[in-house]
Amino acid sequence: MRTSEKILVIGSSGQIGTELVQNLRAIYGIDSVIASDVKVTEQAKEGPFEVIDVMNADSLLEIVKRHKVTQIYLLAALLSATAEKMPKFGWDLNMQGLFNVLDLAKEKHIEKVYWPSSIAVFGPNTPKINTPQYTIMEPSTVYGISKQAGERWCEYYFNKYSVDVRSLRYPGLIGWKSAPGGGTTDYAVHIFHEAIKVGKYECFLSENTVLPMMHMEDAIKATIGIMQAPTEQVKIRSSYNIAGCSFSPKEIALEIQKHIPDFTITYKPDSRQQIADSWPQSINDEYAQKDWAWDKKYDLQALTADMIKNLKK
Repeated sequence: MRTSEKILVIGSSGQIGTELVQNLRAIYGIDSVIASDVKVTEQAKEGPFEVIDVMNADSLLEIVKRHKVTQIYLLAALLSATAEKMPKFGWDLNMQGLFNVLDLAKEKHIEKVYWPSSIAVFGPNTPKINTPQYTIMEPSTVYGISKQAGERWCEYYFNKYSVDVRSLRYPGLIGWKSAPGGGTTDYAVHIFHEAIKVGKYECFLSENTVLPMMHMEDAIKATIGIMQAPTEQVKIRSSYNIAGCSFSPKEIALEIQKHIPDFTITYKPDSRQQIADSWPQSINDEYAQKDWAWDKKYDLQALTADMIKNLKK
């Protein structure tokens, strides 16, 4: 492991960033990982922190030079449900931020880029079961369109400028260390908080809406895993499918009831139902398994037990 790595995590206070920063610091050391967000957060008390607007290329370059940054994890984005309310801003933030970071790598200011994609790149015409790596996409949300375009740009920068950019298509992510962040799959985080707090939950998706999900610990393991993989093993430079477990609100509610017998759930689908209906139900991630030895740890049972145990603390 190189001790000379200097890692900048942009959008570090979100659902993924909170845990990613902790894990990276455990590997590389506190001073080697700079957390950053658009405003000062609690993370500023825990180690190096910068206020960054990822759309300001000049400011970003200044910070990269000052800290001698070698890698950037670009997590700043407007998620699916939020971006539908502010489509133009969602597109601008998601795309301009990516260009600013890719250009830093193209101009050799940094060595490596991580940028997350999402199952939102898939659309209503995508095969829903065991969705393959290469398939019809046609996303129907601003977030999905920006992620699909971003995948193409990442691959372009790799082929054209040899930029070492790596990416994963996240399913819905479930963790207990941070609050939900405005995504369509966030019911699967919120449901645990409400189950423990009030013993009931009103779900904004219908009971049989099956979606691909993943425990945050697995997502972090995959993220760091692809970034640490030898260059020659990372053969897909758009974005890799990764899979955890798939379930519906009804199925997760039944699993929660094994731990909290009195828990009840009701259903009141809203605008997010239409987004969820356009996404796959399960993901085929054989390329990630084959190329850089990706392997998940959590199924629905283990995920539920872990969430309840830790949130009760």
